[in-house]
Amino acid sequence: MIETPMRLARACAWLCVATLAGAAGAQTVPKAAPPSATGTVGAPKDQDFTHFRVGNKNVKSLFAEGDVLWVGTSGGAIRYDTKKDDFKLFDARSGLLSNGIFHVSRFKGRMAFGTYGGGLSLLDEKTGKWENFNVPEGLGDAFVYDMLQASNGDLWIATWSGVNRVRGGALRDRSKWSLHTVESTKGGLINDWVYALAEGKDGIIWMATEGGLVRFKDDRWENWNHARGLGAPYEKVKDDIGYKSDPSKVSQHHAKQKAEMGLDGVDVAYNPNYVVALAVDRQGVVWAGTWGAGLSRYDGTAWKTWTTAEGLPGNHVSMLHVDAAGVLWIGTNKGLAQLRDGKFTVMTVKDGLFANTAFSMVSTAADGIWVGSFGGVAHVRRPRLH
Repeated sequence: MIETPMRLARACAWLCVATLAGAAGAQTVPKAAPPSATGTVGAPKDQDFTHFRVGNKNVKSLFAEGDVLWVGTSGGAIRYDTKKDDFKLFDARSGLLSNGIFHVSRFKGRMAFGTYGGGLSLLDEKTGKWENFNVPEGLGDAFVYDMLQASNGDLWIATWSGVNRVRGGALRDRSKWSLHTVESTKGGLINDWVYALAEGKDGIIWMATEGGLVRFKDDRWENWNHARGLGAPYEKVKDDIGYKSDPSKVSQHHAKQKAEMGLDGVDVAYNPNYVVALAVDRQGVVWAGTWGAGLSRYDGTAWKTWTTAEGLPGNHVSMLHVDAAGVLWIGTNKGLAQLRDGKFTVMTVKDGLFANTAFSMVSTAADGIWVGSFGGVAHVRRPRLH
């Protein structure tokens, strides 16, 4: 899941589109745009879905605003104007400190990009000027995975080495910055690797980490891991693990963590403490997507977990999204799902997805859904789940 700078590919210089006329239609590939940082796409608007290819890159973040879609890839960020049907690529040549993009959002009028190894970059689209924040400015780490502006104005930044809190979002005022780590919180932040952030009811800040789920409220910390109800046990999911590579074989950190959990003998991609995806619904219920241990739900009192045994398409949950109607979407290694009335409905490549692993998603009231995967984005105008 973690991509190091050495593994990051060069930025994609153009966005090429392949159109499929219906779920089982024949694929046609229009002429690609020239190898430049800008161009047009030529995407048809009368098909059920369209595939936008970005090369051998992950699409870890999508951000929609009006007619504009931002696509955060491991090779830069693409601004796509869906109405004009043109795009522009932003990468290290444009002002980013790293081409790898893990997060895209808007912050105080500027576009914000959390990068792999380049810290946090802000873009003023009107002037074209960039402002970069990294470890010297107060960041816990140069790897920024998520960003959240809380209802009280504070800015939270998830990094590989703890979570930053910037009071009032005053990024230029160093005195407003603080860094919370396992050490500084005396274990309240259960793991320094913070992957995702969400705000719940009454200003509660939830954090997804590699060691479990964390809750922050009124300067008090609480956390939950597998021992406290998070994720499914290995015996339940061992026959349906999507990935066989074991991070502990190449990482001392992961090896130590597995030993502490008593999972020394597990040599596949399974870690119920590893919360990859996070969402809070309208009722304040927290949803946690785990690495091989299914989808977990915490209602403030008790945990419940769904796996493939209960109809979840895959046990690796890499994305969670709550749309404007309050519907929860679940991106797994084997398709995109919804959970309603205790039952799952699913979309796969047969229904329009670019790939069955969904890393990112946005939904719009008038334009369907956009789903990011490795290699591209699917725009599904009329989602059909079954």
